[in-house]
Amino acid sequence: MSSSTTPSTIEDQRAKAGFWFTESEGPGFQCSFRLNSISFTGETKFQKVDIVDTVFGKTLVTDGKTQSCSSDEKVYHESLVVPSMLLSNPKRVYIGGGGELATAREVLRFPSVEACVMVDLDGELVDLCKELMPEWSDGCHEDPRFSLIVGDAEAELRKVPGSFDLIIMDISDPIEAGPGIKLYTKEFYTYARSRLNPGGVFVTQSGCANPNNWDQCFAPVVKTCESVWENVLPYRSNIPSFVGCWGFSMCWGAEAGKGLDTRDAKDVEDRLAVMKPAFKDGKSYEHFDGEAWMGMCCLEKSIRKGLKNETRVITEANPVYMF
Repeated sequence: MSSSTTPSTIEDQRAKAGFWFTESEGPGFQCSFRLNSISFTGETKFQKVDIVDTVFGKTLVTDGKTQSCSSDEKVYHESLVVPSMLLSNPKRVYIGGGGELATAREVLRFPSVEACVMVDLDGELVDLCKELMPEWSDGCHEDPRFSLIVGDAEAELRKVPGSFDLIIMDISDPIEAGPGIKLYTKEFYTYARSRLNPGGVFVTQSGCANPNNWDQCFAPVVKTCESVWENVLPYRSNIPSFVGCWGFSMCWGAEAGKGLDTRDAKDVEDRLAVMKPAFKDGKSYEHFDGEAWMGMCCLEKSIRKGLKNETRVITEANPVYMF
């Protein structure tokens, strides 16, 4: 049987087939992705960093965990940022984490924002993302409203002057050896609320939110938020590179009034029309709109029941770790 494929091409394909990235997703559960190319591999002061290309496009991996992929990073960042922006209509925004700069990118689309303060522990990672992943920031770090502080998100929140209309936590998952666990505790949430202006909003990424793993992190994060705020709205988006749905928790006090309508797409569309987020080249959101928001707020019955029955509150003395 003849073939037009040359031996050298076959060997090239065999060589490429040998390079795979395998990520543990849970006990007895791994996912593997073929590596098309490797742009960077190394270590910063705080973590191992790889920037690779897979079936999901350009991918940032830290300590062996996928953080962001070009194919679906807008799903994650629009989900994290836009609902809380529409609810708070903020002038001053604080971002904890967000090293890829895409969270700041989404915040700074809104002309109402006068100041966006971002604090990330790993300045080396931020610089790598600027250099090797410029699509994520889209130049937002050059916006005069933006300021970057390299440091601990909790410690710097205690130092930075003034209060905020919106606090966004785009931080690493609460893994046992990681630096982010204290940023999921009742103690931190209580302090963060004290730094919000009346009517202010707090939102945090809250881990995997699938029918098989919502109890790892999502449920205790939501319960911990509920121990601090009168209003907590758990929601999620399907992010393929995260192997399923990812959860978020949006929180506001009684003084903030009515939240976003989870059953009426028009409420969201009306707010977007008033607030006028800006896009280059006449583009718009790739993921988020009023109809998408309604879907993001629809959780399976088993998850709704699990959230209602959850009793764990994350504290410094009693942390909860994600796999």
